[in-house]
Amino acid sequence: MDASALNPKNSHHVRSNSLPSKPHPFIDQVDEQLCRLKEVSKATSSSSELCHKLNDLQDLHDSIDRMLLLSHTQHILVEESDKKSFNDLLEGSIKLLDLCDIAKDALLQSKECVHELESVLRRRRGGEMFIASEVQKGLSSRKLIKKTINKALKAIETKSCEKSQASSAIVSSLKQAEVVGYNVVKSLLSYLAGPKFSSNSSHWSLVSKLVQSKRVACEVEETNRNEVALVDAALHSIASQKTKKSDFRVQVDNLQNALKIFGSNIEDLEGDLEALYRHLIKTRVSLLNIYNY
Repeated sequence: MDASALNPKNSHHVRSNSLPSKPHPFIDQVDEQLCRLKEVSKATSSSSELCHKLNDLQDLHDSIDRMLLLSHTQHILVEESDKKSFNDLLEGSIKLLDLCDIAKDALLQSKECVHELESVLRRRRGGEMFIASEVQKGLSSRKLIKKTINKALKAIETKSCEKSQASSAIVSSLKQAEVVGYNVVKSLLSYLAGPKFSSNSSHWSLVSKLVQSKRVACEVEETNRNEVALVDAALHSIASQKTKKSDFRVQVDNLQNALKIFGSNIEDLEGDLEALYRHLIKTRVSLLNIYNY
């Protein structure tokens, strides 16, 4: 008779150290969600695409949280992952939270700028000169927001999952989730910064024509412009006072419409980013609990 069968203690010991031969469904789910998210373009997205990405990231971290509750996962992270890999995960999680804080601040500043401009345009007191002066203040605020965002984007360390020396498949998945999160939040910041146009660029002329057009929505869609580009172009056109008087009212009306859409999109993005932020904190707490176990 086998010796292990005569000794229940030895038999139990063998079973406790055996690991599943197949990945748990939660682990497969994380890998599948990562594959879908990595297929998404890293380029600046529309607000609806960004909301979709943020929601997908929330779903991913839901799966990650369930994966981190598995004894199999915890065993691998504690027994098979070196200390450096674990510290990298913890450091990466805090850096991603810091990037989300930057995005939250940018959203708040953008919302305040939109509200101030809407208030000025809604009253329409003081004539064209006064409106142009107030719009110039709004344009200055937008430039400051752009500058802050671009500075933050330049400061972000370039990350690559392929170059990560992960000690296990699970650690590799967690690092990939970190990189995907970085890319999505960077896309959000790029969206808020808007297109990079100089005041003398021919691009301003193109977008200004779109703002003045009666078929703004259709032409914007055809030229891949979003409402951020329209807001910036309208601000520049009104503040420069290069618009004919007959077109001034049209410019103001179109700016109001663009601000309304932009403001609504900011609200949606704020809610989705805040929800993702809570998920990221939960994931970090789970990692800390495993690390300190």
